[in-house]
Amino acid sequence: MKKYNYWRVLVVVVLLCSMFFIVRSSLFENYVVNGKSMEPTLYDGNLMMVNTFTNNISSIHRFDVIVFHASEENDYVKRVIGLPGETIAYKNDRLYVDGEYISEDFLQEEKENADTTPLTEDFTMLEVTGEKIVPENHLFVLGDNRGDSLDSRAIGFVPFDEVVGKVDITYWPLTQLFKQPQ
Repeated sequence: MKKYNYWRVLVVVVLLCSMFFIVRSSLFENYVVNGKSMEPTLYDGNLMMVNTFTNNISSIHRFDVIVFHASEENDYVKRVIGLPGETIAYKNDRLYVDGEYISEDFLQEEKENADTTPLTEDFTMLEVTGEKIVPENHLFVLGDNRGDSLDSRAIGFVPFDEVVGKVDITYWPLTQLFKQPQ
């Protein structure tokens, strides 16, 4: 290569790197998991990348793992269980949405390894929120560590406009590099 080609290559590389960081910073945010409420999916200290390009509620689906503003000081990471217009209930450690059983495959191993106590205590949405259905533009969320999670059973529904985004990948520790929450 001639000398001037090195400069062209360098300029192209710098421009590409700059574009990558600009796009990345506008579409993704980095978060650190704080606490045990999402174990065994996410652990205390995990670093994760959150896709902030969730511009409408239809882009969020049941069992997505999301980050939301729980208060002015705190953001929480939880799993979406109920969507607008749905009724949620747990009976005998089984999820029922609008009266229909829905399997929670991501908890199957934990259920098999659990002692006799259920992972999720029985409840109806009316009992824990005072509402029969998830309101429009709101979500019902739970932590995967059901016995140790401050979630919709305690804090109520999550307004969609408080959602930061969906967890796309974890990148620390390295054993979980690019792992997507199941």
